[in-house]
This record gives sequence, structure tokens and C-alpha cells, in this order.
Amino acid sequence: MNAALNPEIARSIVAAGIITNYHDLGGGFPVLMLHGSGPGVSAWANWRLVMPALAERARVIAPDMAGFGFTERRPDLRYDMDIWVAQAVGMLDALGIERADLVGNSFGGALALQVAIRHPHRIRRLVLMGSVGVRFDITPALDAVWGYTPSIEAMRGLLDLFAWDRSLANDELAKLRYEASIRPGFQESFAAMFPAPRQRWVNAMASNVEDIKSLPHETLVIHGREDQVIPLDTSLTLAQWIPNAQLHVYGK
Repeated sequence: MNAALNPEIARSIVAAGIITNYHDLGGGFPVLMLHGSGPGVSAWANWRLVMPALAERARVIAPDMAGFGFTERRPDLRYDMDIWVAQAVGMLDALGIERADLVGNSFGGALALQVAIRHPHRIRRLVLMGSVGVRFDITPALDAVWGYTPSIEAMRGLLDLFAWDRSLANDELAKLRYEASIRPGFQESFAAMFPAPRQRWVNAMASNVEDIKSLPHETLVIHGREDQVIPLDTSLTLAQWIPNAQLHVYGK
């Protein structure tokens, strides 16, 4: 399958030794966008509505992280924060980018925190959206997301958890995301990342408290008040700990 048939497939580059599918739009100061960890997710699926608008004022770079989307799946890769951080920084290196703004959604927020902690000089500003990255008791909704077994009914159930406006979680979208989740290799790599018991993966994505409190970056923290997957308290905590943070909570 190629980009002419599937908008999720864009450009290809080697980042930290991983052949990475990525989107590169617009011009100006670079913004690296890190997607979440839902089944069948890709950079395009996560950011397709945001990228064109943001590309009017910045250079938008949105990769499929290892184990997701159309980035290569290799049996020798262990899916963990070390690999993902190396890949994210490797993207900047491969593209000749010294510094970028960094946006992370959910799992991508935990990754963004780790990139900023380990490579602070490579990041100008941070945006954390419904971010993981601090310890919390796993929610039933997150356990359902990470424990997804492919079926159209299961995908409908997940979309119902994600959307405040239930009209957005329609049959057409459920079919689209279900079909994405059953592409060859997609579910196998996804299931390998988050086997039960899944509380350990929340803990593994949590950054050290003192490291978070030492972040120098201007940071925008965003969360939905009714988020069933990642509790609002995670963003309240991040906004309290990050010295130069601003918090926006949306009611719907």
C-alpha cells in the first residue's frame, strides 16, 4: 500500500536505525508531534485535523513511533521508552533540526516529557495533551484501550470512551479504525506493548518527580475535564510540578 491509496503513509526516513513513516508539512519553526497509543493509531489518525492548520504557521513533523502505524516493525525491537526517545531525537537528527517545539498526546505526552528531560537543549517549548507521565491508578477505560481485542464492537466501545460528543463515535469511524487495527502486524505489536497486568505500563511511563520539577521549558498542559481514559489529575499534577507551565482544562 502506498501514499496514493492511503493518506497515513507519507515520507520515510531512518531515525535511530528505524525506518520511520512521517508527515512533514508547512514551514517555519519545527513542531514535532507525538501520537497516542490507541489500537490502530498512526500519526495521521491522531493529527490529521490539526496538521493542516498548524502547518500554516510552523513546520509540522509527525512520525509513526516504533510499533505503530507504518513505521517498520522489527522482531529485534523492544518497545520501551528508551527506543521511543532515541527514535524521536533521531528524527530531529536525521532532518538536521537542532531544536523543536514538542507536542505529545497521552502516551506521546509521556514520551515528550522524557525527550525534554533527557535532551533539554533540543526542545524549545512543550505541549502536553491528556498526558501520561505521572503515576496514577490505571482507569478501566485505559485498561480497555490497552487490552483491546479486535472487533468492530470493541472499537465502537473505545470510541465511545474517547468522545464527549457521541455523534463523533459513529459506525463509519468505528469501521475505519477497526480496519486499521487489523492490518498485518498492527495488533501483534500493539498487544506486545501492554500485556496484563497493565498498571506496570502506567508506572513505566512515569517520569521522576524531581526531573519534572527541573524542566526549564515553557509548557502548555491541556486536558478534557470528562476524560475517562487519562484522569484529569495527571495534568493538574504536571501543571503544579513544571515551573513554567500553563494549564487549560476543557469542559467538553
